[in-house]
Amino acid sequence: MDRTTIKFPRAAALLAGVALLVGAAIRPSGAYPGQPSRASASASPSSSPSSQSVSDFEQRLSRINGQIKDLKARIEAEARKESSVLSSLARVNLNKSLVQKELAAQNVELERARADLAAIKANIRTIRLNLDRERESIEKILVTLYKFGRLDFFQFLLQARDIETYASESKNLAILARHQENIVSGFLRSLDELRSAEAALDSKQRDLAEMVRAANLKKQELETEARKYAALVLETRKNKDTFKQTLEELSASADELQKMMNKIISQEWVLPAAFVPLYERRGQLPWPLEGKVVTNFGFERHPDFKTVVMNKGVEISPGKDKSLILSVHTGKVVYADYFQGYGNLLIVDHGMTYYSLYGHCAEFLVAVGDMVRAGQPVAMVGDTGSLKGECLYFEIRYKTKALDPLQWLKRR
Repeated sequence: MDRTTIKFPRAAALLAGVALLVGAAIRPSGAYPGQPSRASASASPSSSPSSQSVSDFEQRLSRINGQIKDLKARIEAEARKESSVLSSLARVNLNKSLVQKELAAQNVELERARADLAAIKANIRTIRLNLDRERESIEKILVTLYKFGRLDFFQFLLQARDIETYASESKNLAILARHQENIVSGFLRSLDELRSAEAALDSKQRDLAEMVRAANLKKQELETEARKYAALVLETRKNKDTFKQTLEELSASADELQKMMNKIISQEWVLPAAFVPLYERRGQLPWPLEGKVVTNFGFERHPDFKTVVMNKGVEISPGKDKSLILSVHTGKVVYADYFQGYGNLLIVDHGMTYYSLYGHCAEFLVAVGDMVRAGQPVAMVGDTGSLKGECLYFEIRYKTKALDPLQWLKRR
């Protein structure tokens, strides 16, 4: 057997080995580069957080946008009312609440944009890993072509001694050529993906910077509205005539609340089977908010104006980092809305005509008709309708009679 007939089987073995090696390098999951099963195909340049996360963002935005719509409607309603101290306070406070909700919506958008940005960066890392693998495969192909490229196809055809050698060698060369084509095309597709992902990254970073700028402007607007409200509250508390007018309006609001309580009392509901009456928990109820009592139950005399007002509840200033308002007992939410003089007001029916009232809330965490248990968060503390800043207005009532809450709460 001469040299030529020995040379081709050895070349066939080498070519087949290179083809298998290249195939293993570019087909870890049984697909050629550039096909959908590649790692980069599962993370496109425009990929975003998981569908569950996207759904969470949409739900939160939908809820906040609903609150913004309600606040705008309430502001319009207040504007149509006859001007008074309480209505002026309400309008300024509602404007502040509106800006807060708009800022909250922007923060959700910021959070979503940052999640998108992280997904794009992760996608870029995946694409670059694919490029590194494909580049290695191309380098191996180039080395192989360099070694065997001196035998052109015409020379190979002339030197092939029999049809079996020709068929075997041509098959191996075809495999190598096909792998070469797939590797190069996959590499080019990865480069396109990388360019697209980097462009998406640049665009998202610009969007994010604009969102941060808009959020900072909204924070400044919120601070302005907060200063307006604080100034108006201070004027109300310091000016004797304005303060007296406010007390008269608050007294009228208390009368309206009394009328509403009469309607609520007429609406009975079925108590749960295992139910502990509120009166059995007198002196043992958990506090609705951790903090300091700043307004006591009963008659209160103004130190400067000598006016006397009857407080039917207490006001509790929140402790540091304390913002959750908790239900003091099991019951059913029968009212959750804005009520002039009390701000955002929540009323829980504890059965047997016992009720707890939570005023000045910033946001409700439950809705009318919800069943709540003792210690369950029902609202966030705020300053709506408050003349003493951020605090909780808390009442306990039997029928329409207000009871001293401190006699029902645990001693501290």
